[in-house]
Amino acid sequence: MSENVELTAEKEDRQRVLLADDESSIRRILETRLKMAGYDVYTAQDGEEAVAAFNKYNPDLVVLDVMMPKMDGYGVTREIRRTSDVPIIILTALGDVSERITGLELGADDYVIKPFSPKELEARVKAVLRRTNNREVSTATGKVTKNVITTGNIKIDTARRQVYRKNERIRLTGMEFSLLELLVNNSGQAFSRNEILQHVWAYPSDHRIDTRVVDVHISRLRSKLETDPANPELILTARGIGYMFQRIN
Repeated sequence: MSENVELTAEKEDRQRVLLADDESSIRRILETRLKMAGYDVYTAQDGEEAVAAFNKYNPDLVVLDVMMPKMDGYGVTREIRRTSDVPIIILTALGDVSERITGLELGADDYVIKPFSPKELEARVKAVLRRTNNREVSTATGKVTKNVITTGNIKIDTARRQVYRKNERIRLTGMEFSLLELLVNNSGQAFSRNEILQHVWAYPSDHRIDTRVVDVHISRLRSKLETDPANPELILTARGIGYMFQRIN
């Protein structure tokens, strides 16, 4: 294999990040940092440009500022979620809790509060990509080993990270599946919100974050999996603790 072909293959293996923020200084700093970390980075300075860049470059992860001209981060998130489950991290102001919750409810996977250090964002990008990448379990022969869990009319393929109801696929974001996977693989065990943040979002135990991130993702999962989300049968609230999964025969 020639050197040029090897370089091309290496570049194709690099994960792509789309960074959308109307502040040029933030874009420059974060673009430099993420490129140094080994990512291909594409930037946009407004919401419409972000949607166009997303459709053109098909990134593996999107970082969105909430407040942008032409189309805000919420609008961009809505557009992306029409067709894609790609992970989204929103950048939000320190004091506005409603911004964070709204972004999560629309389908964002995580958030970073402004002001933040480039190192913090890099850590969140790495953690989210690690948890949301499609993973297939291979044997020594190269064949995929399926691990399918069936509960009621729900089938969960943990090898291909896919969920079905009566053979109809249910679209989950990567973080939604990672959360479901944690609960399903430990059916009957209750997890606190902080434990879930550590297992799924890879937050260190001493990291302070609004635990409503978990509540919003649980609500999103219930809306997709439960026959009656208001009276869940699969994903239960463990009072005084957090959440747990209950299998149905």
